[in-house]
Amino acid sequence: MPAENTDGSRRLAVTFAITAAEREACYRLRYRVFVEEMGARVPEADEGLELDRFDPYCHHLMVRDTHSGAVVACTRILTDTQACLTGGFYSAQEFELDAIARLPGRVMEIGRTCVAPEARSGATIALLWSGLARFMETNRFGFLIGCASIPVNDGGVAAGRIATGLSRRHLAPEGRRVTPRHPLPYVDVEDEPGELRLPPLLKAYMRLGAKIGGEPCLDEAFGCADLFILLESRDLQGRYQRHFVERRRPETALASESIAA
Repeated sequence: MPAENTDGSRRLAVTFAITAAEREACYRLRYRVFVEEMGARVPEADEGLELDRFDPYCHHLMVRDTHSGAVVACTRILTDTQACLTGGFYSAQEFELDAIARLPGRVMEIGRTCVAPEARSGATIALLWSGLARFMETNRFGFLIGCASIPVNDGGVAAGRIATGLSRRHLAPEGRRVTPRHPLPYVDVEDEPGELRLPPLLKAYMRLGAKIGGEPCLDEAFGCADLFILLESRDLQGRYQRHFVERRRPETALASESIAA
């Protein structure tokens, strides 16, 4: 059975999109967030759907409002075995991933993570991460990778400051770093004291123990700078328990065992 949680008047459940209609609902949410809200220029987007050549090979994890049936959050998972069929991970389009190919364990990539504006809360993100954590554990993945986006509508000032700040405490070990194919142009930023203001999803990564792989890549189509994220499963499990599970009501297990990885 899917895991469930309550967010105010909403009752939310996380599960995998199995049917064509469920996958289409994820693509429509992505169009709403990335194209309509963020202004992404995606050539493949058509008829209110945002999808690309990787989607047919991915598992699509979604959070649904059980009252209305609406999909309010989603992410996609591309496993190492499925990446062999696509010619590589999506993030290889933005970063040189030689170091990732040498990792001692299975690797899964998440991407296109988005949450509907009306459902942007800790409960929604917690459910999404509960599904990811269970999928990693069930299928024995050692590492999770992905790209975390930072808007560059300020000319890249915030992205530069965030990347600089995170590199001081959250930089991956040298043998696990990656190189951006299109580096974010250098912006001279002031070293301001105080806490960095991270986008919510990037903040969630950091809370779960993720490392950044190095300098950000400029993604012109989506109008953002992408930081490469590397999360080891042994870090995820402990931090996941503290930040998400222990703050929420008990839940049933996600039925990911039946999903081929």
